[in-house]
Amino acid sequence: MARKNLYRIREGRKIAGVCGGIADYLDVDPVVVRLIWLIAILCCGIGALAYLIAWIVVPEEPQVIVK
Repeated sequence: MARKNLYRIREGRKIAGVCGGIADYLDVDPVVVRLIWLIAILCCGIGALAYLIAWIVVPEEPQVIVK
């Protein structure tokens, strides 16, 4: 079984691709992850800091070069 890696997505991103990357890693709809992140921001404010940290720490998805 292939191991999945966590990346920020390049296509379909809204801000930095963090939520899309997490959704791809967990195999769920990106809208669900974005809503959960929004609730975390509105309820306790820690979601904004966590998003910024994830933006810095999670690498961007490798670019696929097609010849």
